[in-house]
Amino acid sequence: MKFKLIEYLSTWLRRMKVLILRVRASLFYKLLPTPSHPNNGDEVKYPEKIANFSKGLPHNELGEVDVEAYDKYIQILNSGDPDDFENLPLAGERKLVDPQAAYAFEMVGPDSHQLVIPPAPSFSSPEIAAEMVELYWQALTRDIPFNEYDTNPLTIAAANELSTLSDFRGPKVDGKVTTGTLFRDNLQGALTGPYISQFLWKDIPYVATNITQRYRTTKEGEDFLTDYDDWLAIQNGSIPPGPDYDPIPRYIRNARDMAQFVHNDLSIESGFGACLILLGYGTAAWDKNNPYLESDTQIGFPTFGIPHILDFVTRAARPGLEAAWYQKWLVHRRLRPEEFGGRIHNKLIGKADYPIHPDVLNSKAVEETYKKYGSYLLPQAYPEGCPTHPSYPAGHASFVGAMVTMLKALFNESFVIPDPVVATSDGLSLDRYEGPPLTVGGELNKLAYNIANGRDAAGVHYRASGINGFQLGESIAIGILRDYKATYNEKFEGFTLTKFDGTTIKI
Repeated sequence: MKFKLIEYLSTWLRRMKVLILRVRASLFYKLLPTPSHPNNGDEVKYPEKIANFSKGLPHNELGEVDVEAYDKYIQILNSGDPDDFENLPLAGERKLVDPQAAYAFEMVGPDSHQLVIPPAPSFSSPEIAAEMVELYWQALTRDIPFNEYDTNPLTIAAANELSTLSDFRGPKVDGKVTTGTLFRDNLQGALTGPYISQFLWKDIPYVATNITQRYRTTKEGEDFLTDYDDWLAIQNGSIPPGPDYDPIPRYIRNARDMAQFVHNDLSIESGFGACLILLGYGTAAWDKNNPYLESDTQIGFPTFGIPHILDFVTRAARPGLEAAWYQKWLVHRRLRPEEFGGRIHNKLIGKADYPIHPDVLNSKAVEETYKKYGSYLLPQAYPEGCPTHPSYPAGHASFVGAMVTMLKALFNESFVIPDPVVATSDGLSLDRYEGPPLTVGGELNKLAYNIANGRDAAGVHYRASGINGFQLGESIAIGILRDYKATYNEKFEGFTLTKFDGTTIKI
């Protein structure tokens, strides 16, 4: 009887501890200030909805959305009623991508509606004009190997023009964009070494084999939606035939290859692959706070071992997407670059008068695009153009931002990558990289930007969509780490990581 009483009390105490942990985590989020979610005001400012995402709805000959259909779409988004979503006023075969995810709840980490990002650049701003100029240059230079950026006339011209824009937010050296900073970002370590992260080139250890990272890509020069009729049909939801693929798989060596990688990935592959590569380096690459690194009698497994690491890295991706989906559908509804390209085209041929900043209307990139394709439309890497969900923030940036944040917390950011490599200009082999040391932290930041910017290179996202997507994913991962910190039995000092803004935090 005494034993049963002790057993009962032990069970009761365990249940009470579980209850306290869960209530405490819930109270933490409940007591946070209620955030406001500002957008750029363009949806109200322009009654024709020229500055907002409308792909898949009915459009007129200018690619402007039918306003009645748009208003119905907004009513449905605001209702949250699952039955209403079956009445979305679509014009063609393509369906909208999961708008109801904006209403989903998560049981660990912050609720998606609690996280805030800045408003997207407005339609008439010099910032969005600079983003579009960058995208036109990325389209024009898709087939140039990263190794040849310093010498190719197009990449030199791109760097020169971006340097002259009134509000370009990319990295510069002494106030100038260079071929070494072109299409890159200032994330800590991301400008060191090759353009592509080691985690997208090195073999991935997988079960009892190694995966060589040579991927299927499309053929050189194959770009889409440069014909106006094709572009308009896609805005109205038509589904085009697929692309023509290069028969030879290649290491990622140019923007076209990177764009195809992020066309075919499903979500976790880049973070999962990086995790497997890091695990292959052994415990020397693990975070120094791991409580089992100094133990004489134990190793981690479900806690602070490989299953723990794999779970945390991959589990962060989906909540990162949910946070992005709330912002996309219920806050910003920013138009996609391909839609903006239609506005530029119709403005420049005199069929419409839109308040577009002259930095893009007068750009050499737009002029070169017209010379090559006969239109001012933004050339797309994918035949279907962008996906059917709004542009801000980028989903890829959000999920890779969450995974990379987890990897920084679980591995040693100062660990130097052994035997670094660089792809040859034809993408058929890897050479040894000679240059400054490449650290885990820097290469993870570079991986995040590669994944986000690959979507820019495809023509489906803007620079700001990626940068602010990282912020969301990072916040999701930090919240998950915070909620789990109190659940361990081990003596554990906490997770330490360097945020994308360069600050170091301990959780």
